[in-house]
Order: sequence, then C-alpha cells, then structure tokens
Amino acid sequence: MNIVPSFHKRPIVMAIVMAAALGAVAWAAFTPVNFASREETFAIPKGTWARRMAGNKVEILPSRIYLTLGIRDVLLLKNQDDVPQIFGPTLMMPGQSFRLPFELASSYQFACTAHASGQMTVVVDAQPDNPWQRLVWRARRIFRAVA
Repeated sequence: MNIVPSFHKRPIVMAIVMAAALGAVAWAAFTPVNFASREETFAIPKGTWARRMAGNKVEILPSRIYLTLGIRDVLLLKNQDDVPQIFGPTLMMPGQSFRLPFELASSYQFACTAHASGQMTVVVDAQPDNPWQRLVWRARRIFRAVA
C-alpha cells in the first residue's frame, strides 16, 4: 500500500488555494461593474417621526451613503412617514419621493430631518474604468459593508 505522506500533499493544496485566490482577484479586476438600475433607494418608514418624538433612537438611514458615477449615481429617497421630511433644499411630503442624480465625484453634505443629527453625507466615487480601479472599488464596497 502506497500512502503519500501528508507533507507531500501540502504543496498541492496550497497551489489550489492560490489558483482560486488569483481567479477571484482576476474576476474582480476584469469583470465590468453592472447593476440593473443606477438608483440607490432608501425609504423613510412610516412612524419614524413618532418614534423619534417618543424618545426612541431611530437609525433608518445610514449617516453616509456611497454612490458611484456611471454605476449607482442616483439617490432615490421615499418618504413613507406620516409627516413631511426635509432632504437638502427639498421638502418631501408623505408618500413623495425625491430623485437626486449626481454627475461629479465628491462628498456632499445635506440637511436631513430623518437623521437625529440633522445631517447626511453622500459620497460619490469616480467610475472604476480600469481593472485596478474595479478591484479597489469592489474591495472598498466589501469593507464598507462589514465596517
């Protein structure tokens, strides 16, 4: 019976792991970034204002929203609450939506009554056009999701 010692199997396993990792990096770098819609949608749920007035800590929207030019560069806010909400210079009545497209990569500050702080930041990143930029964009997206 010919049994291969385990220390001879280790290089093969490492080669397979390395090939899989390189394949994942190549996919992340060379696959174009696409979504079905360029809109990033956020809703202000019904009862938000009442819960805040009752003293509850209400975190319905992130304090920072990240968009990317050419991919997800339109912010769509829906006011499903019973009271008007202000976002930037816009007053959204109950049931209304506000669609805000972005054309420049930058960081934008808006007044926002849906936040306890009264402020919200929208960070618009440049479109990732080359493989390195797509790789960095995907890594940043993963990092932001877990952070």
